[in-house]
Amino acid sequence: MHPLCHDDERSALLQFKQSFTIEESASSFPIACGRVKSWTLGENSTDCCSWDGVDCVEDTGHVIGLDLNSSCRQSFENDTSQSSSFYVFGPDPIRSFKVVLQLSSLGLGWNRDSKKSLLQLGRLSLTSLVENLTLLEDLDLSRVSISSTVPNIFATMSNLRSLYLFDCGMYGDFPKGIFMLPNLRILDVNHNEDLNGSWPDFQYWRSPLEQSINFSSELPSSKGNLSSLIALEMPSCNLLGSIPSSIGNLTNLIYLDLSNNILVGNIPSSIENFIQLGLLCLHNNHLTGLIPSRLANLTLLIILDMSYNQLTSPIPLGLRKLTLLNELGLAGNEFEGKFPIFIFNLRNLNFLDISNNYLGGIKWICNMTFLHVLDVSNNNFNGSLPECLHNMFSGSKLRMISLRGNKFQGLLPRSLANCTMLEAFDVSNNQFSDTFLSWLENLPNLEILILRSNQFYGKILESPETNYEFPNLRILDLSYNIFTGNLPLNSFRNWNALKLDKHDHPLTYIHEKQYFNVGTHRLYYYYDYSMKITNKGMDTVYNKAQHFFRAIDMSSNRFVGEIPKSIGDLKELNMLNLSNNFLTRHIPVSLGNLTQLESLDFSQNRLSGEIPPQLTQLTFLEWFNVSHNYLSGSIPEGNQFNTFETSSFEGNLGLCGNPLSKKCWDFGSSPAVFDRSLDSPGFHFEFGWKIVFVGYGFGFIVGVIIGNIATTRKDDRLKKAFEMTQSTTSTVMELEKGTYRN
Repeated sequence: MHPLCHDDERSALLQFKQSFTIEESASSFPIACGRVKSWTLGENSTDCCSWDGVDCVEDTGHVIGLDLNSSCRQSFENDTSQSSSFYVFGPDPIRSFKVVLQLSSLGLGWNRDSKKSLLQLGRLSLTSLVENLTLLEDLDLSRVSISSTVPNIFATMSNLRSLYLFDCGMYGDFPKGIFMLPNLRILDVNHNEDLNGSWPDFQYWRSPLEQSINFSSELPSSKGNLSSLIALEMPSCNLLGSIPSSIGNLTNLIYLDLSNNILVGNIPSSIENFIQLGLLCLHNNHLTGLIPSRLANLTLLIILDMSYNQLTSPIPLGLRKLTLLNELGLAGNEFEGKFPIFIFNLRNLNFLDISNNYLGGIKWICNMTFLHVLDVSNNNFNGSLPECLHNMFSGSKLRMISLRGNKFQGLLPRSLANCTMLEAFDVSNNQFSDTFLSWLENLPNLEILILRSNQFYGKILESPETNYEFPNLRILDLSYNIFTGNLPLNSFRNWNALKLDKHDHPLTYIHEKQYFNVGTHRLYYYYDYSMKITNKGMDTVYNKAQHFFRAIDMSSNRFVGEIPKSIGDLKELNMLNLSNNFLTRHIPVSLGNLTQLESLDFSQNRLSGEIPPQLTQLTFLEWFNVSHNYLSGSIPEGNQFNTFETSSFEGNLGLCGNPLSKKCWDFGSSPAVFDRSLDSPGFHFEFGWKIVFVGYGFGFIVGVIIGNIATTRKDDRLKKAFEMTQSTTSTVMELEKGTYRN
């Protein structure tokens, strides 16, 4: 039985615990939150060596390690200045640390919320924090707000094996002496934008470094001499030139990320030496040529992302040997021809993004039962979806499907209703001909449904049997189709996601996230769903889609009748576009309840009556368009209505008041009569008009964009599509830092 921990050290730990509050939202990994909660003096917990996150010498009971990384610390209460600074072990951190001078590891990193670091050193300098910890081997202060230079004292800590200063606000010149530490294996000072430094010449000395950082504007060929390197992480470093062939000398690499740089040339064949590599990310560069066939030697690869380069066909057959592959990104290259079917025999593959190429074929699609994310958008796939999809969708784990921008046609498989985990479904800009997908109404996780620019047709029926639920739907785009009948909003008012209050929730995004272990590194991979929307006069691609953005676009169809009053129940709606239909009667007063509305377009309809003055209550409204209707009376004044231009109201000869030149005492004009009959061959586009369109793509943030389009083209304009695009495969790799142990 090992001895109990020492009283003074136990007291110091309890004093430390009392200095902060704990909140689960502050942790990147909530499972860690129970760590500090176990620090109590209960009947069976007086031994601090048994507490979570505390490491003691077995023979003596002395505390030698504290691992409080991501332990949900929110704020520290001992600081009378209210600056959220923390004071380790009480008001006098230096004296308190002398109690535990034998510490060999200290982890205080990754305590943050979605916006900022929750720990600051405040008046405590980094030097004074560590100068007495001469036995320290592992130090993790990731995302602690430090805002200082890197002290030279680290260059004297000869026992140091790992040093994490990730995203700490470090600045100035990085001391080269730290590279000379004889035992330093992991050094991470990434995401410190004002920190400068350069690599020493590795030709004249050997370093035990296993994890690299992002210094210099090029990859020095001498880096191939770092034979102990296991992680080379240099994303977004403005790296120029080609990848040196000497990189193949780093035979111990398990993690290589050179993404988001300006690298050119071919991928060197020497990468065949990376037989231990688990992650290879080269996306968003200017690499050319073929994927080396010897990539097949990297049989331990879990993540392979070469998206957004200028790589060409063929896709090497050897990829079929990468049986552990979980994520494959080949988007945005110049691959053409039939996509190799063998890819879909990789049974561990969860993420596949081959968008924005010139690929074709279709039979492969039936083998994708194991996928979570499938993006084949903007390729040359065509034909009807095969019947074998019924087997594929049964028990499917698919969360996102994008078939956008191809030439698929025919019906959509009803077996999609079995994809109970589906969150986003985009078939825009194809040639599908089907009725409304009412059979998807019970999918509990569906948030984004985009049917834009196809040949969907018919009425969206309303009856007690078709009281559409769509319990989590946030974004619906039915624009540029041939839907007829009344608007279905009496049914859609059941959408709880459009009514629930969203303002007490943190800013989050719609994405797929998975964790992977690559060697000693724990990674998480984000696939962000992004959106392309036309709003407020501009086309913009957002790389992420906010969870709490709500939008309905039913424009450019053949809907008739009045706008139902029940639309006022959708109180969290941000964007509504019903333009270019055949809607009649008045604008409902209940629209004044949509206090979160930012964009509203009813242009090119047959609406009559006055503009309700209640719309002036919509203080977030930035875009408003009711042009080319039969509206009359005075334009309301006040709040946002004082900012709208003449184009928002033109084509309504019965309207008067600012910003129109016609004043409300001028009654000499009579309303124009428009030919808006359903049989009119050019009814969609006989006038100059403004169309608001919303679209979405995949990484998935939302914003609201509205474009001005003037055209005289006929029904072929229906094929002018809004696109949901994958701007880049957003790969966010963050290491979960932990104490390095042999």
